[in-house]
Amino acid sequence: MKTIKEPVQSEINIKKSQFICGLYPTKNKKESKEIIQRLNQKYSDATHNCTAYIVGDGEGFDDDGEPGGTAGKPMINVLRKNELHNVTAVVTRYFGGIKLGAGGLVRAYSKSVMEAVGQANIVEIEEYDVYELIFEYSDIKIADTEVRNNSLEAIDKEYSDKVHYHVVSKDNRDIEKIFGKYSGKIIVNFKNKQFLEKI
Repeated sequence: MKTIKEPVQSEINIKKSQFICGLYPTKNKKESKEIIQRLNQKYSDATHNCTAYIVGDGEGFDDDGEPGGTAGKPMINVLRKNELHNVTAVVTRYFGGIKLGAGGLVRAYSKSVMEAVGQANIVEIEEYDVYELIFEYSDIKIADTEVRNNSLEAIDKEYSDKVHYHVVSKDNRDIEKIFGKYSGKIIVNFKNKQFLEKI
């Protein structure tokens, strides 16, 4: 599967209408909706803010007042065609006074997303089991050594009252087994499954 590494924005003008497309890496519907809400506020003076997203817990699109099937659907089709996941597309349109017709709108919204995809940094992603390691500061060296020696990747580190590492295995090694010999010293909890850039 593929996704985009960071947000990207492109702009095209068709018959005096301005189309601004933003693509954003998003993991779930909640993140998508937050981005859409933020952009609706940012471009509150726009004629339309049409959206499409494909994320871990579903997909969806919205024509935002454009004739049905002329904006959101062509946008999500471009994401599907490019096999993109965990991504939200928002196309903001400022109407320029010339109507494009249904076919013209489909082409305009498709082209807008294609332009942004063409500029995006696309990366391969895979689903990984994420585990949380919890241990004392005095055991950082042990944890780091095991992470390094067992082809694990610490995707997040948090230093509070104790040290928390979120780790994944590059080749599906049994993380609970690796740290089992440190019972009591290093606590291992399964956290969740996440789509991450291929390690």
